Amino acid sequence: MVHYTRSAALAFAVAALTGMAAHAGELVIDTDTSDPAPKAAFQGLIDDFQKANPDVHVTWNIFDHEGYKTAIRNFMTADAPDLANWYAGNRMAPFVTSGQFLDVSDVWDKNGLKDTLKSALPSMTIDGKQWGVPYTYYQWGIYYNKDVFKKFGVDVPKTWDDFIADCAKFKAGGVDCTTTGTKASWPAGGWFDYMDLRTNGYQFHMDLTNGKIAWTDPRVKEVFTQWAKLIVPGYVTPNSSAIDWQDALPNLVQGKAATYLMGNFAVAPLKAAGMTNDTLGFFAFPEITPGVGRAEDAPTDTIHIPAKAKNVVDAKRFLAFLAQADTQSKMNDTLGQLPVNNQAKVGDDPFLQAGFKMLSTADGLAQFFDRDAPAEMAKIGMEGFQEFMAHPDRIDAILARLETARKRIY
Repeated sequence: MVHYTRSAALAFAVAALTGMAAHAGELVIDTDTSDPAPKAAFQGLIDDFQKANPDVHVTWNIFDHEGYKTAIRNFMTADAPDLANWYAGNRMAPFVTSGQFLDVSDVWDKNGLKDTLKSALPSMTIDGKQWGVPYTYYQWGIYYNKDVFKKFGVDVPKTWDDFIADCAKFKAGGVDCTTTGTKASWPAGGWFDYMDLRTNGYQFHMDLTNGKIAWTDPRVKEVFTQWAKLIVPGYVTPNSSAIDWQDALPNLVQGKAATYLMGNFAVAPLKAAGMTNDTLGFFAFPEITPGVGRAEDAPTDTIHIPAKAKNVVDAKRFLAFLAQADTQSKMNDTLGQLPVNNQAKVGDDPFLQAGFKMLSTADGLAQFFDRDAPAEMAKIGMEGFQEFMAHPDRIDAILARLETARKRIY
């Protein structure tokens, strides 16, 4: 295997000069998996694929993260690789609508992926067709202090009304119902995602982040009306907009707060601070609107075939291999994340097990607000959510500002 590790500019130059993947049996893969764990996971994936397919020679070009964002747009129109990694949902859509990603519905159909990758099917489908294969994601949800719940006689809530009722109990006892740190605005984006997904559902949320729905729509206002039930009574840690997400972790560890909405990457620092599987719990965000399907925030990494790929036959073989349960089990064991294939296996970690069960049975997967919305809209939106959490009385002005931005950006 030829293996390049270099800057995006140089990797692109090498690809352009050498004209790689000019014939069948030569497979070129471009990724931005330069961090240690993703790099090791892809090394293992490619090695295993070549062992199973000795007639295929793989050339793997690794780009740095930021450089890749530019490089992928360049090589899609110039000398395209046969495979490239990217992201699901609305981040995938521009490459699909511009005709730069290949329809791989046949790979899904031939390999039963609509069953084994079922939870990711909506986020991989545009115009009824599938445009890539997902291989890893991680869950978001509510982490909680079991000792605090036990002290207050509170069970894991199933509905938003139950959660708010629990919040009143915690506050009466001098404990914040939930903690967060939104100095960097993205944690507020997680809160908005779940409030909208549970109020209006997956497709509405995707349409909103894709600019198809006005921010002044009454259905959007209802999201903030529900959210205000948490904020107005003071159930969130005071002055959370002044601290970063890591600064809020001690509140949960020390029992000053009962819950924390965050991604699974929070488990390691929570345990490092003293929590254990006996004191730290996890549950899915509760239901708000009865009957709305349970969608989750699960940022999903994917592999695609560029429309100008030279070796489509072997690229599809690679996607089929990538989608297999054992392949995804092994990759995600290295990544410390979750396989998308619902027949795959995860380790003994209870949070990975809970996340795997939750995501494998989800009705849809959002990618997080700053992936689902364009960069400029994401920034303005999350700043608005941050402001709302500190000043809920400004809701009308915030939504008007977001609507003005929507009309300009999309």
